[in-house]
Amino acid sequence: MATATLETLEWSTPMMVSAIVLVVTFVGIFTEGIHGFHRSKFAMGGAGVMILAGQYFGFYSPRLALESVDWNVILLLGAMMTIVAIMIPTGGFQALAYRLADLSKGRLYLLLVMIGTAVTVISLLLDNVTTVVIFGPLIVLITRALGVSPIPFLLAAALLSDTGGVATLVGDPPNLMIGSAARIDFNTFLLHMGGVVFAAWLAIVLLLKWLFRKELAVPTSPRDFTQKEKLADPHTWKMSMLVMALMVVLFIVHHALDWEPWFVSAIGLAVLIFLAPGVDMDETFATIEMSLLMFFLSLFIVVGGVEHSHFLEFIGQFVQPFVEEDLLLASIVLMWGAAILSAMIDNIPFTAAMVPIILGMEQQGINVTPLWWGLAIGVGMGGNGTHLGSTANVFIVTLSERIAKETGDPSLAITPGVWFRKGTPAMLLTLVVSSVFMWLFFDFFSAPLYGGQTG
Repeated sequence: MATATLETLEWSTPMMVSAIVLVVTFVGIFTEGIHGFHRSKFAMGGAGVMILAGQYFGFYSPRLALESVDWNVILLLGAMMTIVAIMIPTGGFQALAYRLADLSKGRLYLLLVMIGTAVTVISLLLDNVTTVVIFGPLIVLITRALGVSPIPFLLAAALLSDTGGVATLVGDPPNLMIGSAARIDFNTFLLHMGGVVFAAWLAIVLLLKWLFRKELAVPTSPRDFTQKEKLADPHTWKMSMLVMALMVVLFIVHHALDWEPWFVSAIGLAVLIFLAPGVDMDETFATIEMSLLMFFLSLFIVVGGVEHSHFLEFIGQFVQPFVEEDLLLASIVLMWGAAILSAMIDNIPFTAAMVPIILGMEQQGINVTPLWWGLAIGVGMGGNGTHLGSTANVFIVTLSERIAKETGDPSLAITPGVWFRKGTPAMLLTLVVSSVFMWLFFDFFSAPLYGGQTG
């Protein structure tokens, strides 16, 4: 492995200023639930202050801020959100959920596995928040019809959507950030993460069977859900499935075509709106989460300012010796550290801060490939650690609390204690499984990427 020593950087005023803006912005983002301001507001405010402060102290400018934005991530997210907005009103996802309920014939663990499998597969291409927003209310309807507790199924949906998203380049926003920065294509990402995610998925499914052995042993009578499997818009749903299949093929070959992932999603969106002429474009675009896109854009600007002040390079010079000494241990430590932090705070800002540090070490001749994989696994699996670990978790918890309030049964709410007993063990188990994978196949995970990384 080729190594080089970082030129020692001295602490400077621009570093201090950018670090203060970064810390204040991140604290504002992470304490969203306390002060009531949406995280996007703090990110946008931090971006503005970073540009102004950078221009005053001579390390940043509006032009550099624009160049710091990873437009591949922004455009890919926007296109995928629009496609999902077209698919949801068709009723296709609802029909799928009811079909699974009908196939289970009242066998609860089989129902949990089938719903978990569907959630995982959908999370490979669609973000996990969208997946649980679709399936959460359906799970409640199905479990009420069967007369059983929805908690095992809601938790399974949250845990397995978080886990499934780790497998692909487009499955989770941090993956987009890592893949774009490290120049990792769709196939390479799936090849490295697919096996880890499958093992983690299997571990969670088996763990849930044991953790909810009492709830899943409740006898039920099979219900007929076939009348609820009708589609509201069959044509658009079929066209959506056709376009999704086309996109999968294009994602697989996008590197050979020299296409960025955002262009594949843009092609898919363009094809879909012509194949489904009944789609109302104004209504569709109105449902896109602009706040999330602005959050990403602002975050890139904030981190870009910190990078141009050389603060991240300053931090990197203290991390580099540890990485050079034991790359395997450094990768596993990063994995666990990223997971623990992602369980407590939002994984997107953490990923945004780590990416330039790893890139800085790459520029010094260090093979950082396993660090990318460790980071991707950690921020993805870490979301399962607490009820606040991911937006998908927050939605599921909120849904369960509403059910408990409506029914007057507090036991139906997924409290922090319930998540700690049922969800946290899932995160720890998947991290153990992932660490063993990293150790056993370290040569595979540390093989330099095609994008020109040095080894």
